[in-house]
Amino acid sequence: MSKAVDINGKSFNKIAMVITLLAGTFCTVLNGTILATAFPTLMKAFDISASTVQWLTTGFMMVNGVMIPISAWISTRVNSKVLYISAMSIFLIGTIICYFANSFGMLLSGRLIQGVAVGVTMPLMQTIMLTIFPPQKRGMAMGLGGLVIGLAPAIGPTLSGWVIDNWTWRDLFSIIIPIVALVVIASFFTMHSVLKTSNNSIDVLSIIESTFGFGSLLYGFSAVGDHGWTAPLVYGSILLGLIFIGFFVYRQLHLDNPFLQLRVFQSPEFSLSVVLSSVTNMAMMGIEMILPLYLQMIKGLSAFHSGLALLLGALITGVMSPVTGAAFDKYGAKRLATTGMFFLTAGTVPFLFITNETSTLYIVVLYAFRMFGISMVNMPVTTSGMNSLPFNLISHGTAVNNTIRQVFTSMGTAVLISVLTNVTNTLKPAHSLLAATPIAYKNQMSNATIMGYRAAFGVSVALCLITFTLSFFLKDKKRSVDLQPEVK
Repeated sequence: MSKAVDINGKSFNKIAMVITLLAGTFCTVLNGTILATAFPTLMKAFDISASTVQWLTTGFMMVNGVMIPISAWISTRVNSKVLYISAMSIFLIGTIICYFANSFGMLLSGRLIQGVAVGVTMPLMQTIMLTIFPPQKRGMAMGLGGLVIGLAPAIGPTLSGWVIDNWTWRDLFSIIIPIVALVVIASFFTMHSVLKTSNNSIDVLSIIESTFGFGSLLYGFSAVGDHGWTAPLVYGSILLGLIFIGFFVYRQLHLDNPFLQLRVFQSPEFSLSVVLSSVTNMAMMGIEMILPLYLQMIKGLSAFHSGLALLLGALITGVMSPVTGAAFDKYGAKRLATTGMFFLTAGTVPFLFITNETSTLYIVVLYAFRMFGISMVNMPVTTSGMNSLPFNLISHGTAVNNTIRQVFTSMGTAVLISVLTNVTNTLKPAHSLLAATPIAYKNQMSNATIMGYRAAFGVSVALCLITFTLSFFLKDKKRSVDLQPEVK
């Protein structure tokens, strides 16, 4: 049945609400990667350096990561209909600012405003989906959510390259503005209040600790690519972030009404699901970052075509997410996760043997095979973890899961990029060889670069093996949160 009842006892059309949620979330999550191949154009347009333009993504992800923990409190304090409409309206304002930006500062401001909205809409969508569907149907619901969360960022680079080649960078935002505007309008009619709210006051010190902790940690990992692990800016930011996060964790565990309920980790199933989805995300996003570099620098593909090479994998993720969601409802997470991790690991191992001559088609097929495996892991495992929590902790569980995945994604990208860079620099020939025998220098430099990529892929294989092993500890039995008491 498509009809359901909100917290006020009013019936609503569940299908219409889900479509509105998915459409809005797709637009917001897409913005995480939509500028991926537009950086050179933006550098020229605003006369800025590569390290400066990177802030359009780094800043977006940092604000996004900082807002995710805050979203758990907001969703228990603010009417869910009002919250969704407000978040999407904020996102629309940020997108409009980006479109009309006449300076880099104005463009960055728009991106940061977008990041605030995305930090709310993504966990809110998951929490609402878990709330309006019963436990036995949550696999399909989260599969639909996985469709947009997995598909949107994956097609971002391809879409970006196509728009830049045919139109202007402003059109990256103009094509989204009318869609988001329609979502905001539709939300007034299709969105309903489905999450219970309370009058819990917010703990300001917790916000400060969370913001400085996760913001500093994410910044530190984001800066590794430009500065390296030994830079004071990098290890100082990471250390400062860990200190603030330590204070944040201690405070949450000693508050009567914590800002973020960390007692969700008392559930072994939830804890395992967070580790599995986070490490899988590290393996996925790290490869998504370095594979386009390989295709452009080694294979000589354009930015657009390197993004296009990842499109098949993105489409497979989109098609399979609802399928694996339905399979979870029937079989549970363990068989899906172990099978998916086997495919992911088997699809990653061949990257250890890539060369300059490796076929691009071969790379495309391997990447698609990996994404097929990932589609069997992420959302089923996440849903399994959420089903192990009592009903009143779902919003906190969603926020915790998304926050840790965000941090692990930044870690994975930083680690793989640093391994690639360090191995390449260690094995590259002396510069004096360039003048003496240029051909020998070119060959040795090419070999050093290939070894760097192989080493980075090796780290990804190790992550896959760890996750594959952990997947066997999942439980087959599906539990219903409806039978579990609320945690006070």
